[in-house]
Amino acid sequence: MDADERDICNYLKSWPGEFVLGRDVARRAAGKWRFRQEPEWAAPVLVRLVEKGILEADSTGHYRLRASEQKSQPKKWMSPHLKTILEKSGKDFGGALDLDGSKDPGK
Repeated sequence: MDADERDICNYLKSWPGEFVLGRDVARRAAGKWRFRQEPEWAAPVLVRLVEKGILEADSTGHYRLRASEQKSQPKKWMSPHLKTILEKSGKDFGGALDLDGSKDPGK
């Protein structure tokens, strides 16, 4: 990823999930002086990022970062004593208390 692509991605990170006009990306991603010298500098870079699958584009010339797929969080270790205390509270923790192969103390 070159410097222009990185500038565009960093700018679009400040607008998560929202489409931003390509001209606004060109104006704000690398600074106003770059935009004054080359108003269309971002157009080929945006097309290249869409082809790489990093950005999404709509039919009106707006771009956004492609939503990254959420990786499944690895289960974290929990003390069996804490597990029994949380289970006794009677609240549902949505499967967060499942420990693989552990034995509960006191049961």
